Amino acid sequence: MVRFSMYLTAFVALFGFCTVQARTGYGPGEQDWGFVDVRKGAHMFYWLYYTTANVTDYTERPLAIWLQGGPGASSTGYGNFEELGPLQLNGEYRNWTWVKDMNVMFIDNPVGSGFSYVDGISYYTTTNKQIALDLVELMKGFYANHPEFKKVPLHIFCESYGGKMAPEFALELYYAIQRGEIESNLVSVALGDPWTSPIDSVLSWAPFLLQLGIVDQDGYDKIEASALKTQKLVEEQKWTQATIQWSTTQGVVLRESKGVDFYNVEKPTNGDAYSLRKLESLSSKELMYRLLVHYDIDEDRDTILDELMLGPVTEALNITTGVKWGAQSGTTFTRLMGDFMKPAVHIVSELLNNSTVKVGVFSGGLDLICATPGAVNWIAEMEWNGKVDYLAAPRTGINVDRVLEGYEKTSGNFSMFWVNRAGHMVPADNPAAMSHILREFTNFG
Repeated sequence: MVRFSMYLTAFVALFGFCTVQARTGYGPGEQDWGFVDVRKGAHMFYWLYYTTANVTDYTERPLAIWLQGGPGASSTGYGNFEELGPLQLNGEYRNWTWVKDMNVMFIDNPVGSGFSYVDGISYYTTTNKQIALDLVELMKGFYANHPEFKKVPLHIFCESYGGKMAPEFALELYYAIQRGEIESNLVSVALGDPWTSPIDSVLSWAPFLLQLGIVDQDGYDKIEASALKTQKLVEEQKWTQATIQWSTTQGVVLRESKGVDFYNVEKPTNGDAYSLRKLESLSSKELMYRLLVHYDIDEDRDTILDELMLGPVTEALNITTGVKWGAQSGTTFTRLMGDFMKPAVHIVSELLNNSTVKVGVFSGGLDLICATPGAVNWIAEMEWNGKVDYLAAPRTGINVDRVLEGYEKTSGNFSMFWVNRAGHMVPADNPAAMSHILREFTNFG
């Protein structure tokens, strides 16, 4: 069943173009938003920004989906206002917004994230497969309300834990298309600083920090010892215990690095004794929640976003569900603790072997939580039909206006992008490199 709130009277564009339900939301440009009941008791929210490009019809430009990480972080909040939407968190216009070039849809996923909500604890997702199937249902509802987008090229972009969710979503959507269950022009999926192989990310922390000089050999030894404990639990498939040990390893990193920022190792942080004691006082669960769902240890910035989403945005979109933005995000993460450390590399491999979907990975060189060396390792270990050709392919520079913004390596349907001067949030940290990646996948940007 599909439920959409606050319809405006649809208008038919000139020259026979399809019906469009554009309306004024929060910020510039025409928008639409609504809920889709992806299952009984599970209600998923999307927010669509129609492109502001000078086009006769919106459908002349592709549709890009953005999925946030966490699990439990909000795409309509973080991705929209912190990374690539038309407005920045402070209300100023964002020069590099993707909406200038394409239609962009932010989805609060899994259910319980952001404005999405569930009617009871039994309706939360507990596996990546459930998340993917919910997203397919979301797309069925979206296309029912926006049939003009069925033939528009669809590109799925994501970040962090999205590196697990997006590949399986793309795979399930592709199979649903093949079965004739949904009409969609799925073209690509691009994984930003992905948590696709969690243990590869964790094992990269100690050597990465040592090489940067952020920890010494003693710090390296302590972080590595904790990471290896995490690896042992993963190998034993003790998934919830592995998640808890992963969080413990984060605590060791914060202590030995004197408070390095997990999302950008060059970001200034408070290294005084008070700040460090405050970090060390957090429980494993509190630390996980702050880093994964709130994306920051900085409570002040989170407060600004909370006030924006709970106030002006909720009012402008007339959200009247009774469940406040972000109220269920913590439980969303907790219910997935048993799935958190499971890899999704085999899903990426299946996409490459069994579908026509173009797949990419882009990674900021200053990211720690999903450090680039970890991504390079799982890609090198992944088995797929084009592996030999990819490994033999040359790596070329990404030059934008004669500035070296990173590197890329492409073979067949797979690409890897190394992004300079960027941490975890590549779209915000290096919009020039991100624009290059967008052009590679969508031909716009």
